[in-house]
Amino acid sequence: MSAETRPLTDMLSADAMARIDAWIAKFPADRKRAAVLSALRIAQAENDNYLSEPLMKAVADYLEIPRIAVFEVATFYTMYHLERPGRHVVSLCTNVSCMLAGSDRLLQVFREQYGIEPGETSADGRITLKEVECMAACGGAPMCEVGQQYHENLTTESLTTLLEGLD
Repeated sequence: MSAETRPLTDMLSADAMARIDAWIAKFPADRKRAAVLSALRIAQAENDNYLSEPLMKAVADYLEIPRIAVFEVATFYTMYHLERPGRHVVSLCTNVSCMLAGSDRLLQVFREQYGIEPGETSADGRITLKEVECMAACGGAPMCEVGQQYHENLTTESLTTLLEGLD
């Protein structure tokens, strides 16, 4: 059996499958599609923090939905990674509030200190920078998210300190 046709149960742990099944159970039987966000999040967590094409296909097959439906979700939301990211994914908000508060200066930190632009990973594989739209923290602009933790009211100095503290 090729990697593209492997069932999801062969690709993920029993614990991950149980968590996906728990999400599926929250919806009517004919609405498995509603669990796609959670299924992708769980699958990504077990796959070195990224979604490979075979894994996305297996999620679609398991949820009994068209594969394109999974690809649409995975490519729309910035929380999903379609390529293997660095050890730390930094999601930097550059929407209006953050932009007005100086997110452009924060982007310069990544350019000057790490030589990366949004969508790139540092040469040492430590940091992947993602430019994202509003993360609903406008009162703490400019902000970024690292490891599911928000860091608000950033300055170039506080961002530099944060990034230097990552392993």
